[in-house]
Amino acid sequence: MKRHSWLGQLGLVLPFLIPVVLFSVIPLLRGIYLGFTDYRFGFEMRFNGLENYRYMLTDRYFWSSFRVGAIWTIGTTLGQVVLGLALAQLLNADLFGYRLARVLVLVPWAMPPVIRGLMWNMVLLPDTSGPVNHLLMQAGLISQPINWLSSVSWALPSIILVGIWGGLPQASIVLLAGLQAIPKELYEAASLDGAGVFSQFRYVTLPALKPVITSLVSLRFMWNFNAFGLVYTLTQGGPGGRTRLPMLFAYEEAFRYGNAGYSAALGNVMVLVVSLLVVLYIRRELKESEV
Repeated sequence: MKRHSWLGQLGLVLPFLIPVVLFSVIPLLRGIYLGFTDYRFGFEMRFNGLENYRYMLTDRYFWSSFRVGAIWTIGTTLGQVVLGLALAQLLNADLFGYRLARVLVLVPWAMPPVIRGLMWNMVLLPDTSGPVNHLLMQAGLISQPINWLSSVSWALPSIILVGIWGGLPQASIVLLAGLQAIPKELYEAASLDGAGVFSQFRYVTLPALKPVITSLVSLRFMWNFNAFGLVYTLTQGGPGGRTRLPMLFAYEEAFRYGNAGYSAALGNVMVLVVSLLVVLYIRRELKESEV
């Protein structure tokens, strides 16, 4: 009976397990192996041990991409959470049209990253036909158009702002759900004690949202670190590598320069970083569930 039960369970799981193994596990193991080879497209592959990782430690382009990736990830994540909390507060208020606003706020999230990138490429056009340059010049804030996506000074801040815009809907909806779960009695009690709007936000809202904010920051950090499509569509890592994220750097090494083995090693490092973040996130969740 136990044997038939085990076989029955295996038969139910197998149709779902096969695609996971074929399209996730095998490519992952293949990528890990390639990271220990000198594989180049069109050449014979040889095992070279830790040579790729030794070279990575002295590769200034890798460390530059990692620095850009850290700035992008931290800036985008903080912007999404802070602005998402502000937007969630507005969506939680009984203002006119708040139901429609809750639907419309999801529009950016529904767009694929490539579509967002193409749309913002048009919005940030480097001449007066670009809406951003046109509005800023009309307001007298700038005297000449700015090349937002090709300027050494403005490219990284520009893609961070676009990244914040793209992830803002998810952050605001998650935080809105957290706000709606806070009992109104807490605000009433705080009001009776003489607490104003800012005191209620500091001593009632933020403590109640702490688990939600922590989970949101952890997840958004991991997703933003792995960003590729949006930034590639906007700048392709330029100008001069100022927006070259680690994922873009690995892509260029493989498909522009043919260094597939080194690119796989870069991917292995990124998988390791994300895995550490996942472990930290799961540990935090387990501690929260034990309390």
